[in-house]
Amino acid sequence: MQPVTVASAQYPITEHPDFASWQRHTEKWVADAAIRGAELLLFPEYGAMELVSIFNEELRSDIRRQIHALNDLKADFCATFDALARKYRVTIVAPSIPVIENGQKLNRAFVFSANGLAGYQDKFFMTRFENEQWGIDSAPKQLTVFEAPWGKFGIQICYDVEFPIGAQKLCEAGAKLILAPSCTEAIRGATRVHVGARARALENQAYTVVSQTIGEAAWSPAVDVNYGYAACYTTPDREMPEEGIIATKTPQEEGWLIQTLDLSLADEVRRDGHVFNFKDQGRVTMELAHEPISIVFKSV
Repeated sequence: MQPVTVASAQYPITEHPDFASWQRHTEKWVADAAIRGAELLLFPEYGAMELVSIFNEELRSDIRRQIHALNDLKADFCATFDALARKYRVTIVAPSIPVIENGQKLNRAFVFSANGLAGYQDKFFMTRFENEQWGIDSAPKQLTVFEAPWGKFGIQICYDVEFPIGAQKLCEAGAKLILAPSCTEAIRGATRVHVGARARALENQAYTVVSQTIGEAAWSPAVDVNYGYAACYTTPDREMPEEGIIATKTPQEEGWLIQTLDLSLADEVRRDGHVFNFKDQGRVTMELAHEPISIVFKSV
């Protein structure tokens, strides 16, 4: 198992005149990370909402109709990231985008590799804004473990990482890296996500990586104000940082946080750490009431 270099985006919601402008902007971000040696690129939750800027004023102001308009762009959105992943020979966790499937409005993060679309992860837990104002639905309870040459990873979108159940099941299925794409408007929201990510790294003796939106987009009622920062965390144990913090980027500063992670160190900590959080957490049984969680495996 070789190390992997991960790039986590601290990403502004940018206004664009048309889809082609968005494509050029996106390629610049991907190219910048690839040139710096990144193999796995993580964009934030709802980063795709910048595509709303290409809609007319009526659509820009209607957050529920935007979901349908964005769903109409889904094929072109996916084709863009598919082509970029192939061109730059990287794995990309695309910014999450609202999609409509079987009548449900879902918050979905697609994953693309040099071989094309690998799969996706939908968000389980909805925030009050998503649920009460936006009309985003809680997804069917399926987790995806992505299998790469350097190891296995899973995704817990924003609010999901504040609960232990998803990360635990992903790690029990072999993941040693949990990615947390996120979109929050204030310090308190960003803090909740980062505290959750650190807790998941501790409980599972694993790595977690957070990507967040930043800055203002006054033209977007859904993501008009954003506060966040990118970070890489792990468990504070043998051969790991004393506080479990590998790196963080200055909040509200546009750019990539790039770190090389050796997932084999998580194996060593689980085998012979100062404590056995992961093994002992396996003695705790967690389930969602009335909703069994299934797991699928996808190669990247």
